[in-house]
Amino acid sequence: MEDFRIAMISRHASLMGRKEVFMGKAKFGIFGDGKELAQIAMARAFQLGDFRSGYYRDQTFMMALGELNVKQYFAQLYAYTNVEEEPASAGRLMNGHFATRSLNEDGSWKDLTKMNNSAADISPTAAQMPKLLGLAYASKLFRVNKGMKKLKQFSVNGNEVAWGTIGNASTSEGMFFESINAAGVLQVPMVISIWDDEYGISVPKEFHTTKGSISEALAGFQRTEEKAGFEIIKVKGWNYEALLQAFQEAGELARTEHVPVLIHVEEMTQPQGHSTSGSHERYKSKERLDWEKDWDCIKKFREYILENELATADALDIIEAEAKAQVKKEKEAAWSDFSGEIKKELNEAVALIKSAAQDSTRKVVLDQLADELKKTINPIRKDVVSTVRKALLLLRFDSNSGKNELKAWYEKQTELNHDRYSSHLYSQSEWSVLKIDEVPAEFNEKSAVVDGREVLQAFFDNKLENDPRFFAFGEDVGKIGDVNQAFAGLQAKHGEWRVSDTSIRECTIIGQGIGAALRGLRPIAEIQYLDYLLYGLQMLSDDLASLQYRTKGGQKAPLIVRTRGHRLEGVWHAGSPMGMILSTLRGMVVCVPRDMTQAAGMYNTLLKSDEPAIVVECLNGYRLKERLPENIGEFTVPLGKPEILREGKDLTIVTYGSMCRIVMDAAQELSEIGIEVEVIDVQTLLPFDVHGVIGESVKKTNRVIFADEDVPGGASAFMLQQVIEGQKVFRYLDSDPQTLPAKAHRPAYSSDGDYFSKPSIEDVVEKVYSIMHEVNPKTYPAL
Repeated sequence: MEDFRIAMISRHASLMGRKEVFMGKAKFGIFGDGKELAQIAMARAFQLGDFRSGYYRDQTFMMALGELNVKQYFAQLYAYTNVEEEPASAGRLMNGHFATRSLNEDGSWKDLTKMNNSAADISPTAAQMPKLLGLAYASKLFRVNKGMKKLKQFSVNGNEVAWGTIGNASTSEGMFFESINAAGVLQVPMVISIWDDEYGISVPKEFHTTKGSISEALAGFQRTEEKAGFEIIKVKGWNYEALLQAFQEAGELARTEHVPVLIHVEEMTQPQGHSTSGSHERYKSKERLDWEKDWDCIKKFREYILENELATADALDIIEAEAKAQVKKEKEAAWSDFSGEIKKELNEAVALIKSAAQDSTRKVVLDQLADELKKTINPIRKDVVSTVRKALLLLRFDSNSGKNELKAWYEKQTELNHDRYSSHLYSQSEWSVLKIDEVPAEFNEKSAVVDGREVLQAFFDNKLENDPRFFAFGEDVGKIGDVNQAFAGLQAKHGEWRVSDTSIRECTIIGQGIGAALRGLRPIAEIQYLDYLLYGLQMLSDDLASLQYRTKGGQKAPLIVRTRGHRLEGVWHAGSPMGMILSTLRGMVVCVPRDMTQAAGMYNTLLKSDEPAIVVECLNGYRLKERLPENIGEFTVPLGKPEILREGKDLTIVTYGSMCRIVMDAAQELSEIGIEVEVIDVQTLLPFDVHGVIGESVKKTNRVIFADEDVPGGASAFMLQQVIEGQKVFRYLDSDPQTLPAKAHRPAYSSDGDYFSKPSIEDVVEKVYSIMHEVNPKTYPAL
């Protein structure tokens, strides 16, 4: 009877939600009707400490767990920015995106073993699957790594199951197949439920899936007595007893034996169609629509209850009536709270505009603005703020107290709206990278001079020895110690679960890291070369980079992505798509160390922080000699703080990574002809020079070049914008600010291809010289 009640509450929430959208009270709606019974069965098998990684039709599951009430459901539909009322995303995500809050208000971890956990949802289809793999992989690590046994707030001996859900059409995505294969190889406790209603919006199953059935298509993954694989279970979405049995069996198998399970839930329906953007009557036949009515899971559940004499029809009618009334009441309460807050702001704005109008020459127009605002039906915050801004423009020639009060109100609202809509892109906790204390590297006369890769090797060895949460994985990372040997010998020393090889699958390498980091671990996921980042970019951009933002600090996954680039050769190994990274990975830290000592210090800073990051090491730096710091496991590099590598008075060159060596060599040549350039290594592109180091240099030299290996308009243009606009140095410039990037095309192969495609020492010298020629043609005649 409780399950029937939950099903009815969820169904009426879907029905009323659709009406709210059509009434203009919400922007868009997508609902979980037709999927109720299977989700209830999944909730009954779910245990404290388990994790969900699902998609936007899982409302019934969340309600059955007690992690979503009807008022919260409608608060998200309305985009209510109050995090207490809408804890999943504080109004930042459309309805159907579910998340529990893994963190306390100060950003510290809660005890995840005593919670029902839902990883924050994302919209791109099948993108929940790579993260699901990582959530399950964490359970494997907690079980096999003895050093993790003391991490009691994150796991109970790896007994936690990761439960995933996906629509049948989305199983066509490559991310789904990659995740399935990886889970079968790793043998992790992952249960994937496929809600199969035979359509993907308007496209039927025969256009989506081989054989028209994902379980048949994946039959080769079925485990046997001889070979590990998946357990595959098929069940009807309307069969209550079979659903309960299927999910209990799957959960027990995954939990005890760490066997992945796929549950193909067939014959599901979608009573209201895909979403509020259109009707399914446009593409479903009358016969299909009639079938969906007859085989609706709640209708069949009601028949089951009556046939087994578990309740009378009157009793079920009462439950449904009570559920409908409850949904209506909580919906109205959610709307009252949401709209009431905005109406309060609207009334304040109207009163302030009218007050300012009293002594204004634009009184008539201002009063009209206020009256039109007051009459707005279902106002949103945009209506209020937009009107106030128009009023302040009209009041620009006035100087009365009413205008000052309106301006003060607007400034206060601007602060509030920043918190509502723009906060938490990066960590706001005490573990922000900007709050990690700097600890300089220590050297003495006995400090060993080693290959750069040995500095990293010593650092990783230290971390593996001292932090049980730290581990690394990726292609060729384990047995051979990565292609550049920074992990050489560390798998043999610390074990294959601490330093692990993976197959060639960048997307799920990233997902593996995200999921593990969501569970309190500190992974380094290696992408072998920077060019291969494209395979995992979608997961990094849509999931990891936006996680803290879209949960408003409710979840964090401080994954570190390790890769290498710069001075790579060849069309597909160009190595420096930094503009792409800067555009897509806002919300992540982007480190571009010039050598391996800097890289080790950055890794240490990141491991002390709670932010996700990508570290791009210099491919041509692993064999260059560096001094090994005496405090290899302790020293940190401050992030967001450029370093002045060489002081000069004539011109500032801002660069990073491998270009630092090229620019420094060029600076020496320039010095020999009387030009002294100041060379600055930005060290991190995100965050970028939070202390204004570059601006102070430009004030001194009055000239600046931004040099890097990205395409024109890429990272060099980003740096220019950050300094010219962000540090307001335009008035200090005596020459045009310039960039020195690589060519627009990808580099041709070989050293010649590199030389003629990317900035060389001669390019830097000639660029600087041309600027100085313009300044003083007599001293610096044309070349």
